[in-house]
Order: sequence, then C-alpha cells, then structure tokens
Amino acid sequence: MTDAIAHRGPDDAGVYISPDQKVGLGHRRLSIIDLSAQGHQPMSFANKYWITFNGEIYNFQEKRRELEKEGYAFQSKTDTEVILALYDKYGVDCLQHLRGMFAFAIYDKEKQQLFCARDRAGKKPFKYYHDSSVFIFASELKAILTQTEYKKEPDYLAIHHYLTLQYTPAPLTGFKGIKKLEPAHYLLLDIPSGHMINKPYWQLDFSDKLSLSEVEWQRRIIAKLSEAIRLRMVAEVPLGAFLSGGVDSSAIVALMSTLSPTPVKTFSIGFKEKSYSELPYAKEVAQHFKTDHTELIVEPQAIDLLPQLVRQYEEPYADSSALPTYLVSELTKKHVTVALSGDGGDENFAGYGRYSIQKFALLYEKLRPLNQALALPATRAMARVYPSTFFTRANQFAATLAQDYPHRYVNYVCYFNNEAKHQLYNRAMRERLKEQDSYNIIVNQFSQARTADKLDQALYADIKTILADDFLTKWDIAAMSVSLEVRSPFLDHEFMELAAKIPSRLKLKGSNNRKYILKQALRGLLPDRVLDRPKMGFQAPIDLWFRGELTSYAQGILTSPQAQNRGLFNPSAVARILHTHEQTRINESTRIWALLTLELWFREYFD
Repeated sequence: MTDAIAHRGPDDAGVYISPDQKVGLGHRRLSIIDLSAQGHQPMSFANKYWITFNGEIYNFQEKRRELEKEGYAFQSKTDTEVILALYDKYGVDCLQHLRGMFAFAIYDKEKQQLFCARDRAGKKPFKYYHDSSVFIFASELKAILTQTEYKKEPDYLAIHHYLTLQYTPAPLTGFKGIKKLEPAHYLLLDIPSGHMINKPYWQLDFSDKLSLSEVEWQRRIIAKLSEAIRLRMVAEVPLGAFLSGGVDSSAIVALMSTLSPTPVKTFSIGFKEKSYSELPYAKEVAQHFKTDHTELIVEPQAIDLLPQLVRQYEEPYADSSALPTYLVSELTKKHVTVALSGDGGDENFAGYGRYSIQKFALLYEKLRPLNQALALPATRAMARVYPSTFFTRANQFAATLAQDYPHRYVNYVCYFNNEAKHQLYNRAMRERLKEQDSYNIIVNQFSQARTADKLDQALYADIKTILADDFLTKWDIAAMSVSLEVRSPFLDHEFMELAAKIPSRLKLKGSNNRKYILKQALRGLLPDRVLDRPKMGFQAPIDLWFRGELTSYAQGILTSPQAQNRGLFNPSAVARILHTHEQTRINESTRIWALLTLELWFREYFD
C-alpha cells in the first residue's frame, strides 16, 4: 500500500502492526519540518496511541508550548507529536485546536478505536473501504486497490454525477464501495464490533455578519491574510509561490515579499494562445516585487500526458486545468518543496462571473412574464440561426429563469445538464439512473447554508462542493504526484470564518464589481492594473486544440469500438458533440474532455 503512493512521500517510509495483528498503519513521508529521524511515522505517544498523518499543522508550536506548561513532554520537534498530545488531552475535540491541512488516523490501543479526520476545507484527501470484515484507508485509491479484500467495480451513480459536475462528489469516488471522507468530518471505528460513526465537526457560518467600516474590513483582511501566510512560510526546505498574475496569487506573493528576507521564488505557466495566457500579468507582478521568477509555455503536445494524469487522478475527473496544474507543479518541484497558492480567494470573496450573472437573474425574475413572452423565444431563435456558445448560453439563461435560484445556479454551472445526459445515455443507462438527479448534489447545499442571502448560499455551496472535490483535488493530486506540498492561505479556517462575516454587498458590489472589498484592501499593495483587469481563469485552450491539433485524437478515442462497446452512451450523441464542436462556433470542448478522460479512466482501471 505504501509503495503505491510513494510519490506522496519519497523521503521515508514506515509501518506499524499491532501485537494482535488486527491493526496495520503505513506511512510515506515528505519531510518539511524536523527533517531528522524523529519525524518518522507511524509515530507513537505515551505507549497508548499510534498515528499516520498527512499534512501540516501551522499552530503546532503554540499548542506545544501550551501543552508543555501542563506537563507534556515531547521527543521530537514535529507537529505530528503535538496532534497525539492534543488527542490525549481532548479526545476527538482535539480537532478544534488544529489550524492547518490534515488527514490522519490515530489508533487508540486502550479504547480499541481508530479515530480518523480530515481538515475543514478538504485540502488533504482521505479515502476508505469498509465492510463487515475490514476497514482500509489511504490518501489515494491506488493504495486501496492493491488489497484483495476489495473487488474493483465502477460506480455508475458517481459517473452520472461526474458528467454534470466534471468531478466526483464526496463521498463517492467512482469505485463502488470506496468512499472519501467529507471535509470537516471525522470517523470513529470501534475495532472489536466494526461499528463506525461519521460526524461533522465544523461548519462555515455566513449568518453572523459584522457591521464594520470598509476601512476596518480592509485592515482585518490584510492582517489575517498576512498571519495565514506567515504561518505557512514555516518550513525547513525551499519554499515558493504559484503566480498567475491574478488578484489572489498576486496578493500572496505581495505579502510573502514583505515577510521574506530574500526574493520570493515564483512560478507561472502559460500558453502560446495569447487569449488564454496570463504570463504577461504574472511577469509584471514578478518584476514589481523583484521575485526569482520561472515560467513555462504549454503546447498541445502536452496531451500525451493525459493517460498519466488520468492514472494519477484515479477518480473520474474532467477539469482540463489539471494539465497545466501538473506541469507547473513539475516545474516548481525542480526548485522548491513547498509552494503557496491563491486558492480560495474567489470562493471567499465572490470572484467568479457566475455570481454576477445569478445576481442579474434575481433582478430579472421580476420580469418573468416578459421573459416567457419575448426573451426566451428570441434567444431560442438566435441560437438556431447563429449557432455559437454565446447564443447557446443566452438561451440556457433565459430558459432557466423560471426555475428556483439553486436549480438555476446549477443549470448555469453544469457541464452535461439533465437534458444533455438524457440524449447522451443509451436506454440501459437512462433506466439505471432515471431516479437520480445530479443537481441535488449542489442544490441541497443551498438549504444547509443557514442564511437567506442568495450570494452567501452560492458561496457556501461552492465551498462545500466544487472547491473541495474539484479545485483542491486538482492541486493535491498534481502536486503530490511530483512530491510537492501546496499551502493555501486563503483557506486558513480562521481567515474563512472572517470572510464569512463580511456582508455580501461588500464582496459583489452592484452587479459586476466582484471581490470588491478584497481588492480595496489590496489597493496600494498591488498595482491597479492587476486589481482592475478582467478575470481570465486558469484553463487550457482545449476549445482551440479540439478544433486543431487534437481533433483526430479525440475522435480516435471516443468513436473507437472499445469506447462504444462500454454500453453507456449513444454513439450518435457522442459523434454529434464532436461534429458540433468542429463544425460550428458552439464550444463543446468541456464535454469532449469529460468523455475523453472518462474513457481513459475505464481503460486505466477496468480494461
């Protein structure tokens, strides 16, 4: 099992087997803090507990000092040992004292219990298989798949949801019977009985708003973000930062520069297709802060990496930015072992364009009768006469205005909507999944947000779904595949709690001024040109690639007998998607990418 995930920890390996041989813990180590052998895992404490732990606890030194005052003695300088001491003192409530990213399992010999937990945002993965005779867990499925107790079988419900969302939503993994622990949850397994409980231990609260001046909000944002960055710069190995040239990564680099005595090492990736490349902006920020800057251009030939990426991501996963993310991680690892990222800025401060569009839709709801009489017929006609992505999206927008807010939101962000999946599936697949509505994965989060504010509901839903299962999965798998650790200051839970207290009107000011209060806080620290430029997003130019160099590549795989014989999809529907993208101005690239990576996933894990 540990050999299967050696890439996550190439510096050390360890195994613990309990005397009764009922419990085995394994570990692979990427050394960041306390590089000595004292950091070896699995680690024991007080002759009562054993732990295997992946991640970093950023407040461990503070907690260690508190514990030492109460008589606790430590054998190492690691955060791992501090977790064990906190568990000894507080039990499962030790989670309330941890500030960082983590997935761990603690074997309590006296209680004959296994305590497993995952961090609040979901930065570190925890996957497991549990039946009447065995409990198997790991950071990646690859380790679980080595075990004969688990018999591989695809989970078609997970595939159904994946086609709508482009990722596999927790607790599903794409493999029947294997689950992933949700963010901010813990498991308690009673070993003698096999009984297991799964409980949440934290929830972001958007209902408790603070009434502060804009100036005070700006001060608090910078102070807390600086604190989160300072804590994440503690390492005994080389450290750097990803730099896209956007607001979030630029803010991280700017504040790192104020805290570092030497130039910050920064890393950027771009494309020869200039409309997709942010390299000029990244270079401008790098020059402004005098960083030690390195960049790379991605070419279409990088598609040769796709089978390797599918193997690494191990679940059905269709975010095409995984490709440049892997390449920038590979580039970065040549220079540093830890890199800070800007992930979480958009979810905390309403940075995506969909928030503006949905706010506009809320205003337009008042004109719903006019929409049904004029707007919907008009957009439908334009989509027929001028087949393009713009008019297709406009028609989709008009068609969903009659829906409630959560369903309209999902309809806008999804990849294959329900109608598209109905056309895609063959009869057997439609029958198998006819009672399962993938929209509910996100819709149900709106009602759990404990707030009536529509924007806050959307932010909460995104944090609980796409952030954890798509964006954080992307960085963890890509970076750890090359033994690189990524840290995300915007996802510090104390920073997230502060951001949740900010009134939504200060995040989305008007209908289109997104991330308003964050940008105001950064004004003077970052150049106005960086703060005020349009958001681009980190995407590979697959729409151009699938109309050019990669047209035959996609067709060759998706129309092959091997793909058609899986018995999932209507071959004519797949051919129609390929033809529409190639012959019209309608962009079907994300759907093509989703079908492509799914077929490669089947070939990697089931053929």
